[in-house]
Order: sequence, then C-alpha cells, then structure tokens
Amino acid sequence: MLPPKTTVQITKTNNVGKGTRLEIHLRALRHNFQQIRNQLQTHTKLLAVVKSFAYGSDAIEIARCLCDEGADYLGVAYVQEGVELRNAGIQLPILVLHPQAHQLATMVKHQLEPSVYSWRILNKLEEVLNAQKKENYPVHLKFNTGLNRLGFSPEESNKLQSHLVSSNIRVQGVLSHLGATEDPNEKEFTHRQLEKFNALQSVFGDTPIYHVLNTSGVFNYPQSHGGMVRSGIGLYGYGNHEKVSALLQPVGVLKTVISQIHEVQTGESVGYNRGFVANKPTRSATLPIGHADGIGRFYGNGKGYVSIDGQKAAVLGNVCMDMIMVDVTNIDCEEGDDVIVFGEHGTSAEQVAEHANTISYELLTAISQRVPRVIID
Repeated sequence: MLPPKTTVQITKTNNVGKGTRLEIHLRALRHNFQQIRNQLQTHTKLLAVVKSFAYGSDAIEIARCLCDEGADYLGVAYVQEGVELRNAGIQLPILVLHPQAHQLATMVKHQLEPSVYSWRILNKLEEVLNAQKKENYPVHLKFNTGLNRLGFSPEESNKLQSHLVSSNIRVQGVLSHLGATEDPNEKEFTHRQLEKFNALQSVFGDTPIYHVLNTSGVFNYPQSHGGMVRSGIGLYGYGNHEKVSALLQPVGVLKTVISQIHEVQTGESVGYNRGFVANKPTRSATLPIGHADGIGRFYGNGKGYVSIDGQKAAVLGNVCMDMIMVDVTNIDCEEGDDVIVFGEHGTSAEQVAEHANTISYELLTAISQRVPRVIID
C-alpha cells in the first residue's frame, strides 16, 4: 500500500510568507518522470534516485509522488536515508547505493537492498543475515568498469558467483556506474565500460536486474537501457545537455525577497572586506540568503546572479553568512519584492551554476535545511 497522494499545497513550515523558501513543484516532477519513462521500453524498470534530501528538496514528499507515478525502485546513498523513507510509510523497493558496514544490521531490519561493492561488505552482510536468521536476502552486486570509485573487479565475477552458491543472499541486481555518458568526446570510453558490464550477464545469468545507465545514459545510449535505469538529476529538471534539459522542468524554485535597498555612491564599498567598490553610483539590494543557506562564497563578486522583475542582478562583493547584495541599478524594484535565486526566468540551476564554474548538482544539494520547503501540487 502506498502513502496517500498529495492533492493540495503543503507548507513544510509555518509562516513562510514571502521570505526565503524553496518551492517544490510536483507537477514538474511528474512531467520529468514521464519524459524519462517515455524513453524506455516497456520492460525496462525506472529507479528514481532520492538521495541527499531528493537532490536538496524533500525526499519524503518527492518519494511519495514518485510512488504514485509508478517508479519501480527508489535509490538512496546511505542507509539512514532509506530508513527515513520506510518510517514515512514508503514500501517501494529501496536500493542503498553506498552502504557502510556499521549500518548493515539496520539496513536489513528495514528491508533495504544494498549495493554490495566489496568482499568486506559482502562478508559483513552475511554475518548480519546469519545473526538475524535471514535467507535469500536481495542484494545488488556493484562492479567497477572504469569509474574506479566503488565495485568488484569484473575479473572477480566468477569467484563471486561461486561464493554466492552457498550464501544466504540472492542476486537481485547487477550494476555499474558510467563515468561520462553526457560527454560525446568520451563515447569510446563509455562503450568500453558497457562491454565490460554486458559480459557479466554470462556469469550471473538472466535472472538479476541489470542496471548501468544514469539520466544522460538514458538519452544518449538507448540501446543499453537493459532491465532498469537509474535517474537522479533528470527527475529534478536537468539533463546535463541543453537538448535534454529543454524536455524537462525544474522542480525546485528557490526564492527570496529584497530586505533593503541602498544607494551606494562612487568610491563607497559593499560588504565584508570591501569586496565591491563602486566606480559609479550604484543601487544595491540586500537579500536574506547567504552561504549558510547554500549560496557559496564562490558566487560572490559577480560570479552569481539572481532574477528580479525578469532581469539579472549580479552579486556585489562577498557572499555573507546570511545575506547577499545584488546590483539593481537598472532594475525597477522595491523592498519586499520577490527574487528568483534559481529555477525560473533564466536562472535554471544549470545556468546559475555554470556561471560560477560549478555544476547544478552542487547548487541544488547545497540548499540548507533551514530554508523552508513549500510543496506545491
């Protein structure tokens, strides 16, 4: 039984008003899910990644919506993330992508499926299963095909298969992680990874779910969809390529307001360490959001910008802990007006992040938990 479907707007905190808040648009999430699902063959399952607070949004509300839409699996990075979903009543299969040895007993208690990536984790898991008298426990075997981050070597596959014959686990899935599916210059590398991964089927047979592709892989390598794909960033509205992103809609829209406006004269400075010194009369707006909210200091001094009245306003000087100042010299605005930090009006997380030499993943997942989340359906 799935948790009840959200049908009205839910505010996750009281008295949000028009202050700093992250709007989470479930209609956009449904749109993105269906756009990705439409790329797949009917037999291919879709694992929706909701790790890191669902890429900085709200894992429980996002997971509930994805359950309603028909996701086959959910994916988290660590056990505690999966436990929180279970405690919220979510019963869909949940894959833990990076389980730690000390978390395995808790993982089994909550019926989470681990990505087993080393002999150490495998042996510890078998000990836990014996202690809890569990048999035929579902796991996904992770293989390193070139990313060199986590996973058994493909050369260990036969030894691993022989070991599992007398084990108390069941191979539910076999997976790997591709390193450059969004980069057309690395197709040769990606094909080498896929060849190594595909060879594993001769060892483990047709029964397990084979899954290797991420969002970019879904669109760029349709011949390799296999039994399941894993989509993270695409569900939240970003495709790592303008053509893919054009099909998607940002789920998170980060907004704030103008607290105060200052008229800065030539030679006067703005912010700590006089990060900005005006070379002409400048109108500066102070916003109640800073690096404690996830807007890193590297967005300062013009590398970051926001949207006010549909126009870009560059960050002036250094980002403060709780505030930023932006240039509104040529923008018609007043104190109390709404500001788009990212998600609308030319401020997609990809655009804002690229302007500051980072990536959308970092911007999205950095948004502090002190920023109120507003679920809009």
